[in-house]
This record gives sequence, C-alpha cells and structure tokens, in this order.
Amino acid sequence: MILHATHQVSTRASRTARSIQRPHMLLFFPILLAVAYLVGGQTAMAFVGLAFPVTLAFALPPDGTYGDKNRDALTGLTQREGVVDAANLALAMSRRLGWSTGIIMVEIDKFRLVEERYDHAMVNRIVKVTAERICDSLRDADIPARIDNSTFAIALSPVRRLDLEVVIQMAGRIQRSVAEPISVEGTNAYVTVSVGFSLAARLNDPSGESLMQAATAALIEAQRNGPSAIRSYSLAMRDRIKSRNSLSEQVADALENGEIKAFYQPQISIGTGAITGFETLARWHHPERGLIPPAEFLPALEHAGLMDRLGELMVTEALSALKYWDDIGIDVPRVSVNFSSDELCNPRLVERIGWELDKFDLTPDRLVVEVLETVVASRSDDVVIRNLASLARLGCCLDLDDFGTGHASITSIRRFSIERIKIDRSFVTRIDEDPEQQKMVSAILTMADRLGLDTLAEGVETPEEQEMLMKLGCGHIQGFALARPMPLAETQDWIETYLSRHSPPPARHLKVI
Repeated sequence: MILHATHQVSTRASRTARSIQRPHMLLFFPILLAVAYLVGGQTAMAFVGLAFPVTLAFALPPDGTYGDKNRDALTGLTQREGVVDAANLALAMSRRLGWSTGIIMVEIDKFRLVEERYDHAMVNRIVKVTAERICDSLRDADIPARIDNSTFAIALSPVRRLDLEVVIQMAGRIQRSVAEPISVEGTNAYVTVSVGFSLAARLNDPSGESLMQAATAALIEAQRNGPSAIRSYSLAMRDRIKSRNSLSEQVADALENGEIKAFYQPQISIGTGAITGFETLARWHHPERGLIPPAEFLPALEHAGLMDRLGELMVTEALSALKYWDDIGIDVPRVSVNFSSDELCNPRLVERIGWELDKFDLTPDRLVVEVLETVVASRSDDVVIRNLASLARLGCCLDLDDFGTGHASITSIRRFSIERIKIDRSFVTRIDEDPEQQKMVSAILTMADRLGLDTLAEGVETPEEQEMLMKLGCGHIQGFALARPMPLAETQDWIETYLSRHSPPPARHLKVI
C-alpha cells in the first residue's frame, strides 16, 4: 500500500514538474513523504522518509523574466542572470541537504582568431555547435548559459559528492566533446576550450554571484596556462590574478605609450667570427621599476590579447634597424623576429610583412621568422601552415626556436620549410663540463646536418661553452658571451669594437654620419 501511494505521489509530482518546466531549469532533491493508511477500519498515520528523486522546476516569475527575452538568440541558452539565479537556488538546496554545488566556466580558446578566419555565419555555426556539445556533456539537471560571444557557464545541480576529481572529469568530458572537428565550408574547423570552476565548499558564505566571480578567476588562470587547460579556484589564485590584472593594464599602456622597445642581440658564425645577424627582442623600460624582464611582461601582454600588436611593432623596428645599418654602411645580413602563435594565426600576416618590406625597400631574405618549436609541434591549423609556407615562398628565412623543448617531428620540420634550428639554452649551459650535454647537442647537430639545416646555439655565456660548440660543429652562436641585448643606438659602437678585434675586416666600410 505504501509503495503504491509512493508511486502515485512520485508520478504526480514528476508530471506536474514537466508541465511547468523550462528547458535546462531542473533540480533534483529528496522529499519526506507523509502516507495515511487504514488498519482494521481505523485510520492511522505514518511518516515514511523516502530518498527518491523528484524533479522540481525552478520557480520562475509568471511574467517570463527568465523566459525568451533573456535567452541567447543563437544557442537558446539562458544568460548570466539566469545562471546566477540557478546557482543561488542550488546553494539554498545544498545548505538544507548538506550537499555540494558549484559553477563551471568554459571559454573557446583564441576566439578572436576564429572571428578573423571565418565569416559571421561560420563563426555562429562554430559557437552553436560548441554550445550543443557542452550541453550534451552535462547532467540533465545542470544549467548551461551563454555569457558572451565565446564564454559559457554551467550552474551545477546539488549532489552528495562534488569534489575536484568529479568536476575535473566533467571538464575533461566537455573538452573532449568540443575538440571533435566541426564541418565548416567544406573543411574541418578545430576549436579547443579552457575550463575554470569554483566549488561552494571553497568559498566563505558563497552566493551565486561570488561563485560566478570565482569561476571566472579560475577561467582566466586556465587561459593563461592554455589552450585546453583546467583550473580550480583558490584564494592564492585570486591574489595572483589581481596582481596580473594590474600588470596587464600597465603593459597595455606601456605598449601604447612607446615604453616597450626593440633591443638587439648579435649572432655570429662560430667558424669565421663574422656577424651574421641580430635577434630583435622586446624590452619594457618601466618609468618606476626600470627594465622589466620579458618573462614577466610577455605573459601579461598575452593575457591582454596584445601579442599581435607587439609583433607588428617588433617587425617594424627590426626592418627599420636593418635600414639604419645599411644607411651607415654596416653589413648586417639579416635580422630575426619572434612570431607568436597569435600572429601566425592572422590571415593577413603575409600581406602585412610584404608591405613592411616594401616600405623599407628590403628583400625578404633579410628577415628571419623565428617560430617556437612548441608552435610547430602543436598547431595543425590550416592558417598557420599556410602562413609559414607563404612566408617561405616570399623568401623569408624560417628558424625553429628553442629546439629541444617541444616535440617537433622531422616531418613537421620539413613541412614548415624550416632552414635553421636554434638549440635551446638548456642544452648549452655548462656544455663544456657535462658529457651528457655534449652528447645531446652532438646528436642534434648530426640530425641537422643530415637534413641540410643550419644551426645556432642560444644562451652561450662563456668562452668555454663557445669553444665546445665550435668543436662539436655548431654553425652560429648567440648569448652573453658576445653581448647582452642592446638598444639600436648602442649597436654601432658594439659592431665597431667587435670588428676591430676580429678578422677578417668588415665587408663594407663604416661611414660617418
């Protein structure tokens, strides 16, 4: 009798909930059921605690405040206010039941590059498919929302156990689903997502809004370590992000105000001693702190989405330096510039480089495009491959930077038309004392020779390291053993001093201006 009454009440409650529910606005919780039954003609009352799930719709205002007008037109998902309200309700239920809840934030990585590559309709398709895949990866009672063009949030329905392991598994499921190819204009588009999340148990007196803010902070941290990173919110993370946001604001102003400038570090042939080029390096001279190391401000620039603008500045400064050396009669064959992943994804990159070369009346073979090994190893984007191939056809030289730190295959080296590999400084440090380092570098040099590639060792700091690299057959060197990076105004004096101490004499004579 009790079971029959339970079934009737459960069925009626579920049917009522389905009749009023709105999409993605469901919550599950147990109830205490009171059942009246007859014993020998007498009515008796018993209270039976039941732990079966009953679906309850969120209590939405009858005027449709969270209805169609507050739903995202493209994906049909609720928006920020809806997911915050859902989190508040989930928190209220969690407190009553002693359960757990949280919020997950998901962002499409490097979405600006997606917008640059595809037209509006195709970008909408990518966003819509991504939203569908996120929804398919969730539980029925979780509530997804679209926060802005490329960002989604999920209010997690309360459960008995919701710890880091459980949410990381959910985040991984979302990432794997989104990473599947999306058919766009007859080709496959690939997107990845970074994920940040916050758990109510990790906040003091959490609210829907504070959970949202914490999850956003975790997402920012994930993007900094991405693509495809997952991060959980912590108090230490909050402090790091505050500091980094302050630096990002400062570095954006510095780029705008001309505080970030190009410095130049020489490269020489280890066999002849001839100057073969200079590498262009960004340096920030802070008005109060002095020179800030690149390891500190480059991540801030990347976080602010300004790496492409920095790249434009470095190319302009590098070609301007070449023109300057030509005008004063100094023979500097080439200048190198590091190209970030963001720049290589720009569909207008080759056009811009060609325009810059024409502006300074320079031939393409005098510009060396440096690409990190991690970019070559990880990027399969058509636009990256197309840009590097186009730059090679234009006549630019391609260097593979920090070789040995990534996982670039021989096939990818050939596919990207690499002409020279730069051996990472981690293999060069103390090479004169470490036989294992010598074996590693010797193997790299042998491989490069077989493939017809030139070589350059970075971070050479002592004459002993330089001598060992010459014995092993390295082609070129660069590092503090020659000179620290210097502003353009100091390069003429350094070149004159260097050439006065080394033979043969310069191919062209200096002229006084």
